[in-house]
Parts: sequence; C-alpha cells; structure tokens
Amino acid sequence: VAEAENVSRAALKLHVSQPGISRQIRDLEDEIGIQLFERTAKSVKLSPAGKIFVKEARAVLQRAEEALKNVRAAAGDAGELHVGYAPSLTARFLPPALRAFQAILPKVRVKLHDCSSEEMATGLRVGKLHLALTVRAARGIFRDCEFTELGHDTLCLAVAPKHRLAVKWIVTIEEIAHERLIIYSRKDYPEAYKFLLNLFARVKLKPRVAEEHDSVSSLIAAVETGNGVAVVARSLECTSGPRLKLIPLSPAPEPIVVGAAWIQKLTPAAEQFLNCARQFAIEK
Repeated sequence: VAEAENVSRAALKLHVSQPGISRQIRDLEDEIGIQLFERTAKSVKLSPAGKIFVKEARAVLQRAEEALKNVRAAAGDAGELHVGYAPSLTARFLPPALRAFQAILPKVRVKLHDCSSEEMATGLRVGKLHLALTVRAARGIFRDCEFTELGHDTLCLAVAPKHRLAVKWIVTIEEIAHERLIIYSRKDYPEAYKFLLNLFARVKLKPRVAEEHDSVSSLIAAVETGNGVAVVARSLECTSGPRLKLIPLSPAPEPIVVGAAWIQKLTPAAEQFLNCARQFAIEK
C-alpha cells in the first residue's frame, strides 16, 4: 500500500481483497497506537511515522533473510551428509524425509549408503557415516553408539503370489515351521536372525533356513522365484510391490523398533536430517 499509495491497486497486486488489506492496516495501527497513513478520497500516503515504520520493517525482513543464510551456512549448507540405511525398513519415510531436508538445506548433498548392520556400525566408527537408519541398536554391533527411536514396523510372512500360503489372510508360526526360509545373511544382519529365533522360540520351534542373502533385492527375487518364504518387515511391500504377498503372523510378534544410530556428535546438518526422518517415520 505504501508503494502503490492506493489500497485497490495494492489488493490487485497481492491477489487479496481490498477490505482485507484495509482491515490489516487498521489492526496494525491499533496495535502500535500510531497512524501510519494519511488518507484522502483518492489515495493513501504514509504519515511521517509510517515512513519510518516502513524503513524499519524492510530492514527487519532483510535481517531475517540474512539470519537464515547464516544459519544454513553454520549448519553445513554446502557439503555432504553420509547416511547409512536399511532399504526395507526405511522405504516409507525416507523419501519424504529427504524432500523435506533438501527444502531446508538445498546445498547439502545427501549420500545414501545401502548397508548391512555390520557395515553401518563400521562406517559410523571410522567416520564414513554421519548417521545410520536401522533397527534398534543391538548391544553387540552398536554397543558404542547413540540411538534414538523413530518408529515401528511389524513382522509378516512374504510369499510368492502363487505360493500355497498366499490365499491365507493370516498365518501361524507353526504353519511356516516346515517351510524353506529365505533369510538375510547371519553374518551381515545378525539382529535379523535374532528376531527370527525369538519368533520361533515362542512356539518352541526352530527356523528351517534354506538360503541366506546379503541384500533386499536378492531376497525378494528368491522368494518371488519360489525358493522359499521369508519373515520380513511390513515396509518391504514398498520395495517388492506385487511381486510378493505379505501375510500377517499369528501370534503377532513384537513390533520392530526402527531408529537412527550415530557415534560422533551430530553436525547441524545431521541433526536437521534426523528431525526430518523423525517427522515422517510411520508408526506401525
């Protein structure tokens, strides 16, 4: 309004209603107790106090913009952030978290590393990773790491669409006790095997392991081919799509805790990434 010296023209430029602008001006004048405009029948002009107010307001906005730039620079708004992750556990929340992070720190390049649990733990210790998105830190692997919970996931059975169990709405542990099990490598994913042992221990059975795989893609391919079935996190469906059918287990297992682990003090950029991940992690 100060630039146009006309409420109607200002409203047109701002794509808002004229009464709305007039009301905001009156509210502002009432709040500070000073008349900012001198009004005539055809125009409005800044009062002497209004001219000072506009100058100061512009300075405040400029300072706010500079403050944002300084904060981004302090947060490492130019560089790389290395994040280890488990694809099957983070498929739901990682993409929106990345988009939110890039909107805040667009100059930081996030490098994602698809790692096993052992690789993530090693990467954190030697400084190759700033942060790792994984299951609740096992005492042995992540014994010297900080860990914060982000969300939960549920275990279910993954089968090929034409497998005999694919017609079922729910499956018991006893029903899969004699099935050939496809699992993640015990060497690279020891915590996944512990989950499996605990699951079968509840019904006093042992899993019948047929194959071990060191990646999500190869495990999906093995199950899809019909080599066996797999106990996996529900989030795997984001990666497998219609290639596999995921069936709930009975009795329902304890939810998997998904979180973030780190060793060294988090950089401002890593802290911001963690906040974004926490915002979008989906509770199961």
